[in-house]
Amino acid sequence: MSKNTGIIGVSDHGGWAVLVTVGRDGELLDRRRVELVGEGLPKLPHHSEGQRLPLDEAVELVERVRVSAERQAVLALDAVAMAVPRILGVGLRKCPQLPPTIAERITDYRAQNNADWVMYRKALASAAEAGGWPVHWYDAKSVLGAASQALRVENLDAHFLQVRRAVGPPWDKDHKLAMAAAIVTASAVVTRLNRFATS
Repeated sequence: MSKNTGIIGVSDHGGWAVLVTVGRDGELLDRRRVELVGEGLPKLPHHSEGQRLPLDEAVELVERVRVSAERQAVLALDAVAMAVPRILGVGLRKCPQLPPTIAERITDYRAQNNADWVMYRKALASAAEAGGWPVHWYDAKSVLGAASQALRVENLDAHFLQVRRAVGPPWDKDHKLAMAAAIVTASAVVTRLNRFATS
């Protein structure tokens, strides 16, 4: 896998995310923080702003943010593809199950606490799939261990420390999580490619 080929791992938040792109061997190729909602729009419409509006207005606000998130996600992934032209996949955090409608997500307490994060992940997933890049859904609780196994290193922290020394700041827990997600996704992508090659 050349320096022009990579896998993106994502650590997402409300309205922004850290994207880390690695090669098959775990080498860092690109890292960036991206905004996932346009200026002037709220970042947490299900959980915050939507709670203070009549339900029909809250639903309309969430829809506006969702459309903006989908547009921003395409721009973010396009920017990575400019730096690393051949992307083989994207690692995103698994989404919890939510009620089917925006109105239900706004009014259900458990759902409103997760719906904004899910909205941003789904926007990134949609942008990835539109680009022809498979999406790998990772478990945030187990991804660090899985990355350690994929790299065959006993101490992932030591690996991350080497990366930080090589590239300098910013390098925080979001970069580590996104890099681990990219490493695990790379392992899954390579396994799938090898299966195709031998079938």
